[in-house]
Amino acid sequence: MLVGERRELLLARLAAEGKVLAKDVAAELGVSEDSIRRDLRDLAAAGLCQRVYGGALPVSPAVADYASRTAIAKDGKDRVAKAAAALVRPGSTVILDGGTTTLAVAKALPEDLEATVVTHSPTVAVALLDHHGVEVFLLGGRLFRHSAVTCGAAAAEAAQSISADVFLLGVTGVHPEAGLTTGDADEAAMKRTLARRAADTYVLASAEKLGAASRFTVLPFGDVAGIVTDADDQNVQELAERGVAILPA
Repeated sequence: MLVGERRELLLARLAAEGKVLAKDVAAELGVSEDSIRRDLRDLAAAGLCQRVYGGALPVSPAVADYASRTAIAKDGKDRVAKAAAALVRPGSTVILDGGTTTLAVAKALPEDLEATVVTHSPTVAVALLDHHGVEVFLLGGRLFRHSAVTCGAAAAEAAQSISADVFLLGVTGVHPEAGLTTGDADEAAMKRTLARRAADTYVLASAEKLGAASRFTVLPFGDVAGIVTDADDQNVQELAERGVAILPA
């Protein structure tokens, strides 16, 4: 089998089964594991998969640039946003993460809601301008353009003065084995910082993020109160079997 054919097979297996194990494919094709690992490394460099120990997982479409992500799974994000908005109680303090799903949450909040929203996303803050009963606190810091959020030391320090009821967390990947992931190390650290400032953390994950993975772990499943998702597949079933609370959207 030619190298190109082998890589097409790997991508097809990844799409069909949701993962590739280098050892199994090597034995099946009669080639060395090193050859398969090189294939996966090159596919990962091209953005076509996410390498993990022993193989690879599907790459999340949420690693695209911010403008492109606004058009991805819009209906699913709106369903997730509507369900997540119901978690924001009148009089509560909520931390809204950055990203296109949490932007949809901001737009889904009732216009007469009285609450406090803390966010490190300028776009989320602006979306709440017409919610006159919502007091908005915008955390400053270095702007990470991919998700239009602030992060770094200044943003993390500003977050230390917050005590919130709920944190609505956005990630790029939710996988039963790889966990909750995102594509940038500093952004992952900022998400962990914000999670530590809230009593409960809920993950917002439209269907395209289920079964996908990115490079950096955000939180273990044990640290979140639940996952709000419109997905209903094998990944959701596995998460539920592991004791993860699923909030259908």
